[in-house]
Amino acid sequence: MCGARIKEFLPGGEGHTVLIEKSVIGGGPRSNALCPICFAVDRERLIYLYLNNKRHLLAPGIRLLHMAPEPKLGAWLKAVPGLDYVTADFSMSYVDLRIDLTKAPFRDATFDGIICNHVLEHIPDDAQAMAELRRILRPAGWAILQVPISSSLPSTYEDFSITDPKERERAFGQDDHVRIYARDYVDRLADAGFSVSPFRWLDDKQNYGGAANRFGLIEQEALFIASRPADERRLTSALHPSRP
Repeated sequence: MCGARIKEFLPGGEGHTVLIEKSVIGGGPRSNALCPICFAVDRERLIYLYLNNKRHLLAPGIRLLHMAPEPKLGAWLKAVPGLDYVTADFSMSYVDLRIDLTKAPFRDATFDGIICNHVLEHIPDDAQAMAELRRILRPAGWAILQVPISSSLPSTYEDFSITDPKERERAFGQDDHVRIYARDYVDRLADAGFSVSPFRWLDDKQNYGGAANRFGLIEQEALFIASRPADERRLTSALHPSRP
């Protein structure tokens, strides 16, 4: 993201036992997580590459909400000419708005695009947060809704009786997480009214670092691209202009 040419990325990620045992994508230890120059992490690089390869999604006049903005990705988006870029978070001090995502202070259909990256696993009432994200998304809009996700669990694991930070760390891999998402994540988004089209960067290696994975992405990670079902045909056309 910083344009540096480096030999390798730095390792990163949490090494808690549960993340390894449950094969949590984006949550466990990774050998190529962190850029040693700008400190962008792998999940930032994936979203950056996706949007940079689809610049029409960031055309002048597009209004984009970025929840809990990652520093390097946020700086790049803020500099996109003509993009109406809004940042928000529950507790961060350097955002435009401090909000509770379960009670988003926006009118219906406010945003053309939303990035919500590794946020929902912090929110007890994630169904309400998902419903709010759908509500504030405009017709034909798009949302990238990433979470750390287990590739081995058949269903999302959550236990709201666990409130002690140390116990949450043991159960969920981080002391402020309240669940580990699993294969049913897309179903949970669908229950909130989203249509989801997972994008797997390995299907487009040419634009994502080739077989050598030179951008240090997580090979198992997919981008969860969400839309409102009534506008699915138009969104598909926008995301894939070459398709009929």
